[in-house]
Amino acid sequence: MSFDPPETENDSYLTGQFLIAMPGMPDDRFQQTLIYLCAHGPEGAMGLVVNKPMESISFPDLLEQLEITVPPEGEGIEVLFGGPVETGRGFVLHSPDYVHDATMVVDDDVALTATVDVLKAIAGGAGPRQSLLALGYAGWGPGQLDDEIKENGWLCVDADPDLLFNTSVDTKWQGAMKKLGIDPFMLSDSAGNA
Repeated sequence: MSFDPPETENDSYLTGQFLIAMPGMPDDRFQQTLIYLCAHGPEGAMGLVVNKPMESISFPDLLEQLEITVPPEGEGIEVLFGGPVETGRGFVLHSPDYVHDATMVVDDDVALTATVDVLKAIAGGAGPRQSLLALGYAGWGPGQLDDEIKENGWLCVDADPDLLFNTSVDTKWQGAMKKLGIDPFMLSDSAGNA
């Protein structure tokens, strides 16, 4: 059995899907990660890890560095490790009720904004209804992600806003596995042929 990305009119492949790291993921940075795929096509793929909190920086610290007034409720927003590429760059995945010129609408439930304006809006109480902030992203060159899926590195499942925005980072990976009806302890980390 081989993986062939679904053909769609806009060649979006797995855009808007979750990637679930298999239990035997050899790259420590991605062990037990859940990645939301913002873009996937012939040119490659880009996504954000949505379940790994950053230990070194808080949302108030980040706002202070950007000289944005920290709101009282700012303490509750977690800063996530979005991936190993451009780790100093911030990305906000959010509900599509906040859309500006620099916003990329991924699908009906999720948009992505990577400008400081969205952080100012969140700090000022005018941001999106649901959001998460990640520093860095995960990126793949042409065909690279498809190869990793074929090599049993990732599982894919439809993303849903509840799991993305309302589930604790500690249980998102397990929640995505549950969506597939899989017990992660029953999975093998090596691919085979039948």
